[in-house]
Amino acid sequence: DLSGLERVRQELVDPPFAPEHEQVASGPPKIVEIEMVTHERLMTIDEDTGASIWALTYNGSVPGPLIIVHQDDYVELTLRNPVESAMEHNIDFHASTGALGGGGLTHIYPGEETVLRWKATKTGCFTYHCAPGGAMIPYHVCHGMNGAIMVLPRDGLKDAEGNPLRYDSIAYFGEQDYYLPRDENGDFKLYDTAGDDYADSLEAMATLVPTHQVFNGAVGALTGANALKAQVGQTVLMVHNSCNVDSRPHLIGGHGNFVWETSFTDPPLTGVETWFVRGGCAAAAMYTFEQPGVYAYVNHNLIIAALKGATAHFVVEGPWDNDLMEQVVAPRPFEG
Repeated sequence: DLSGLERVRQELVDPPFAPEHEQVASGPPKIVEIEMVTHERLMTIDEDTGASIWALTYNGSVPGPLIIVHQDDYVELTLRNPVESAMEHNIDFHASTGALGGGGLTHIYPGEETVLRWKATKTGCFTYHCAPGGAMIPYHVCHGMNGAIMVLPRDGLKDAEGNPLRYDSIAYFGEQDYYLPRDENGDFKLYDTAGDDYADSLEAMATLVPTHQVFNGAVGALTGANALKAQVGQTVLMVHNSCNVDSRPHLIGGHGNFVWETSFTDPPLTGVETWFVRGGCAAAAMYTFEQPGVYAYVNHNLIIAALKGATAHFVVEGPWDNDLMEQVVAPRPFEG
């Protein structure tokens, strides 16, 4: 009987942002209501080459939106598949217990909706993804249909000594591997509707070599005009989802002051230069910016970062601290 629990509605937002939430839960567990729609949409992955894909998405974004609840809350999801869709969809929450993570109870065809409720008993950051069955599972995942949920302890994040940790904002990264089919000339193929690339994509996926491996859906999605913004002294919690491939996030010019690679139940790692996100997992890292400038957040397989697209930027404003770093001598010619 859940009639005594308060119901609250969480308005999901597009990545890289996070929905409004409490860092420390007020009151007893709640039923957190959310809605997601399985949009199938043509997305450009790389403007320079014109590479595109019929992305399979939750709420139209790659990754799907970040969901945030507290331990022992109930997640009540209304999942809708529009009538104009070409495919069946569902959702598997790695944070949940039973029925293939909810995947066994959420299969919906075009024009259908379903409601799933589950209890968030484990803390940490977790992947969710579509899992219709068989080869359709990697096909949907590799077309962008995955995201993350963060289950916070009711009393918030803490360090190894139990001291409270707070963040000023969240930056949400989804690392996506794409396998785009090519034609006989080596050009990326174009398709008229979602699903038309199925046979070609299975062949490309079987190579296990991504054509692209990007943050938040596309090359440059979080650089240039789309770079993340911060101020010196601000603390950012970086949530990184990697549904299908291992990743090694590194913040060039910064660190992971506190890193939770698995559960918030375990004490965080501290002072980490590069952390590990296992394929099929999401992880969190907290850092307080100390210098202004551009910080590159990359997969530190630098081939993937530089050649495949797994790079994002933070642009940080504030006063420079010469005690932390100083150019003692500017570049100049020398003899010998």
